[in-house]
Amino acid sequence: MPEVTLSAGTIAYEDTGEGPGDPRPTLVLLHGLTMDGSVWREVVAALGPRYRCVLPTLPLGAHRTPMRPDADLTLRGIALLVGEFVEALDLRDVTLVLNDWGGAQLLLTEGPADQIDRIGRVVLTACEAFDNYPPGLPGRLIGVACRTPGGLRLLMSALRLRAVRRAPGGWGWMSKRPVPGALMDAWFAPARTDPLVRRDLVAYALSLPDRPALLAQAERLRSFPRPVLVVWAKEDRLMPRAHGPRLAALFPDARLVELDDTYTLIPVDQPDRLAALLRDFVPA
Repeated sequence: MPEVTLSAGTIAYEDTGEGPGDPRPTLVLLHGLTMDGSVWREVVAALGPRYRCVLPTLPLGAHRTPMRPDADLTLRGIALLVGEFVEALDLRDVTLVLNDWGGAQLLLTEGPADQIDRIGRVVLTACEAFDNYPPGLPGRLIGVACRTPGGLRLLMSALRLRAVRRAPGGWGWMSKRPVPGALMDAWFAPARTDPLVRRDLVAYALSLPDRPALLAQAERLRSFPRPVLVVWAKEDRLMPRAHGPRLAALFPDARLVELDDTYTLIPVDQPDRLAALLRDFVPA
């Protein structure tokens, strides 16, 4: 897997492209906490060879190389790291695609102008928004674990058990279709086995702004002028259904699509439908 060195540390990523000069439309697909880009595997396969898909592993708990001790792993810091990543790979006219983790929305208003200019359009797919950081009961559990000495290690160890993974109120509310066990093993192993990866995740979880600051950040999204597609799950247990139309209303050029038969992880539950929406939004 290729890597790139950024201000916070070394970021690994997958890339279906051919490097600089690849003429195909470029999608940068982002993941949530304790996941990596493999959550998009079925969507990438469905998109086929007409698109370049770039999938960084952000320092959100599934990364295998810990970040520097002084890295800025706040919500804003990781959002700006996405902009750094796009610039380091010299990606242009990027379609930025979010699912679950919504932090990269801050890049659209707080990133350097030259990095924002590289983003041609945005897809917000059942992700954190407004004051829903971290989302729902699973988010609160991670928050409690991060504030309790040894709590995060205990939680990650418990996630080795299938019953815990599919429990209502936890990962059982993330997707209707069970995520393959081997995939979840790979996601959870870094934070379970490496105390420095847990340190990074705790640094992020304990840095989240308060409710007024989060709502103020959301209001600033009104200044982003480029096309936005909001894809929301009607049955989502973690991302309130009202947030989909509310997000779409923030942007001057946005469209909302609501999907049946899926929870938060639309790339897992409805990969073909999501790929079709992406092909329609980003013509090859």
